Amino acid sequence: MNKHIIFIFVALVAFAAAARTAPVKEFNTESATPVDRRIPENDRLFVSKAIEKEIARVERMLTNRKLAEMFARCFPNTLDTTVHYRLDDDGKPDAIVYTGDIHAMWLRDSGAQVWPYVQFARNDRELRQLIEGVIRRQLRSIVLDPYANAFNDGPTGSYWSSDLTDMKPELHERKYEIDSLCYPLRLAYEYWRVTGDTSIFDDTWLKAMERILEVFVDQQQKTGRGNYRFQRTTAVATDTRPNGGYGNPVRPVGLIASAFRPSDDATVFQFLIPSNFMAVTSLRKAATILTGINSRPDLALRCTNLANEVEQALKQYAVVHHPTYGDIYAYEVDGYGGCNLMDDANVPSLLAMPYLGDVSLDDPIYQNTRRFVLSEDNPYFFKGAAAEGIGGPHVGKDMIWPMSIMMRAFTSKDDAEVKRCIEMLINTDAGMGYMHESFHKDDPNNYTRRWFAWQNTLFGELILHLVNTGRLGLLNSL
Repeated sequence: MNKHIIFIFVALVAFAAAARTAPVKEFNTESATPVDRRIPENDRLFVSKAIEKEIARVERMLTNRKLAEMFARCFPNTLDTTVHYRLDDDGKPDAIVYTGDIHAMWLRDSGAQVWPYVQFARNDRELRQLIEGVIRRQLRSIVLDPYANAFNDGPTGSYWSSDLTDMKPELHERKYEIDSLCYPLRLAYEYWRVTGDTSIFDDTWLKAMERILEVFVDQQQKTGRGNYRFQRTTAVATDTRPNGGYGNPVRPVGLIASAFRPSDDATVFQFLIPSNFMAVTSLRKAATILTGINSRPDLALRCTNLANEVEQALKQYAVVHHPTYGDIYAYEVDGYGGCNLMDDANVPSLLAMPYLGDVSLDDPIYQNTRRFVLSEDNPYFFKGAAAEGIGGPHVGKDMIWPMSIMMRAFTSKDDAEVKRCIEMLINTDAGMGYMHESFHKDDPNNYTRRWFAWQNTLFGELILHLVNTGRLGLLNSL
């Protein structure tokens, strides 16, 4: 049996035993019919009138029946199946967003899952309150432990409680990742920009910003190895860290170390380049809020100074000359001259940097990098009978993540390339009408994770993006 299926089964059993709230409503793809796999409205965890209206609009415009049905199922999948909304003890919105088949809230995943709904929040009060609740939950989680990446709904304990790190009962997992601190900033900034609501920028926001800055400065490792360590008893090398849990050494050059990648796999060289780029833009967004809303120029200046320092270090250490592609961005570096030339499907990735707004799509170094990561010179680019795309060590060789195909489409100006990406996505669903975590390059029926809401919602986001940017004709040519 696939080790990931075993893990998911064990994790679900653990969560069921530890749950302190009412039983969680689950999306059941097993009982879905081939015609309509979206669960009935009465069974959906959250219904947004604005999202339903948008689904109907896009469905009417799409002439490819399978694509239209997949959009209608995938785009609302986060709302339908993973959102748990309530009010906290102070009467403020609070929301847990599970990943799907793992009942825990990742800061990264939850921020990405609700991201495409933000654009509709201005005209949908309930949706706005839901997203506000997600942001408030994320900020409280960061204050609780800024080194943790995934959280429980309360102090329920975790399957990973034996990890050699500072575990707390509220944590599902404590894998420190730069991007886990960036996604909440990205979401909060966009929510404010769209809705104008400044209520989320309260004392908890300020405390969270203090914690984020403390962690990022600590993990520049200018005065030692930093305050974070992590080890796990496991046969999976990417699930633990060498050197007593502190990871491979880095030379302090101004970059920020990340113990883990967005895949939750351990870094090889701790200066993870896509995540450092995301840190720069996220810190600058935070500085804008701290200046204009909080009237905290002192805290804003700390964000700006750190962003400038990391940006300068990226210019000096992130670029490597490749004999075939010219100057490209490395995936990881250590400041000593060591570098890891690859890309991983999980976002932030090298491929996805323009999607996140961290580099320009027209940046010539990015374009060189894009050609590299979408070639077999990238050790985690796989090409087979069913599709081609990027995977990663998390699932292993020959397993393509649909997320990488989506990022290829998001970052392409070539209609033929975009069309090919959409064809690969709708033809590798294993007949389910939903995305999976990954699938085998030669056999889409060999896949991991039946229910992974981030990939589903991201697929919907992509189709909506293409419709709204003048590529409806391309979609209808399928």
